[in-house]
Amino acid sequence: MDFTFTEEQQAATQAARAVFSGIAPDGVPSPALVPGAVAEDIDRPLWAGLAAGDLLSLMLSPEHGGAGLDLVALCLVLRESARVLARVPLLETCAVAMALQRYGDARLAAELLPGVGRGELVLTVGASGRTGHDRAELAVTARQEAPTKSNRPGAADGDAAGWVLDGVQSGVPWAQAADWIAVPAHTGEGRAVVALIQPTHDGVTLAKQVSTSGELFAEVRLDSVGIDSHALIDTAGAWKWLRALLTIGTCALALGLGEAVLTMTSEYTGKREQFGFPIATFQSVAVQTADRYIDLRAMEVTLWQAAWRISTGADGALPAEGDIAVAKIWASDGVRRVVQTAQHLHGGFGADTDYPLHRFHAWAKQIELSLGSAAAHEETLGDLLATHLLS
Repeated sequence: MDFTFTEEQQAATQAARAVFSGIAPDGVPSPALVPGAVAEDIDRPLWAGLAAGDLLSLMLSPEHGGAGLDLVALCLVLRESARVLARVPLLETCAVAMALQRYGDARLAAELLPGVGRGELVLTVGASGRTGHDRAELAVTARQEAPTKSNRPGAADGDAAGWVLDGVQSGVPWAQAADWIAVPAHTGEGRAVVALIQPTHDGVTLAKQVSTSGELFAEVRLDSVGIDSHALIDTAGAWKWLRALLTIGTCALALGLGEAVLTMTSEYTGKREQFGFPIATFQSVAVQTADRYIDLRAMEVTLWQAAWRISTGADGALPAEGDIAVAKIWASDGVRRVVQTAQHLHGGFGADTDYPLHRFHAWAKQIELSLGSAAAHEETLGDLLATHLLS
């Protein structure tokens, strides 16, 4: 394997840094510390900037107006976004777009994806649950119905509204700001599918939720929501692949956040003095920051290993889920340790809402538990080892 980034991937990183350079990470207080402080919408000017910089179309194929890059490029951009706590559904939109492009209906992809790349459409996805590999964790059911006339925008005559969705999907990021929501569901026959719905669709109700990081989430209730077959991705492995993209992307967010926090901590301890010396020169401080640096390097190498496996389909001793589990274990535990050490070494500043570190802590806690905690992924890894190596 070769983890050297290509010229195109490096160019994407530079473009992302340019777009995110003016973003302040302390722009929105955390509701965990400031009651009622909730970001009600995504950062629309930043979203427009991402589109203008061609960063929303990086992973789209040329036929949809994109550059045709891979998951590694997306992770590089996500890493930069997390350094400034960018308030945009970049991961969700890009992951759903990639899944639609790979597994979805060609007509629906042609209808939606160019608008995604131009920043005109926002996509999101519900992916709560421990690790999402068990069909029993999918709370929405999808059943086939008799053909009826489709109401989908752009649908051709004769399209059939062939599926009905019922259930509740909790913790959907930015559902109120999204134009389309991808909802995982099960058919009752052992199949996991992904339904694409609009928030304004009949039978769809959104209940406000607030994430630990201070962003607006939603509980999406589906009451006999009828969709046509073109809006359902039922290809085998589609949900598993989309879930993998989301998990790996979350690891990239953890890495970028952790790197920003370690930089912030190094700068603070290099200037804060006790007994006439910067506290960075004290052995206990140096050891703690060194340990956190090791965490970040482990987070980085496991991230690129997982992204490389998904992007190339390369074989390994375990299925790619094993590398994804390892990456998320390191991301969850590592980002928690990094922010905890930072708060400890910052002293009172670590809890001061006028200082941006509290925002990073809230985001870290959200990322740590999103798409499965370290313990949940350790269980997944154990099952894989028992199945593939110890049997």
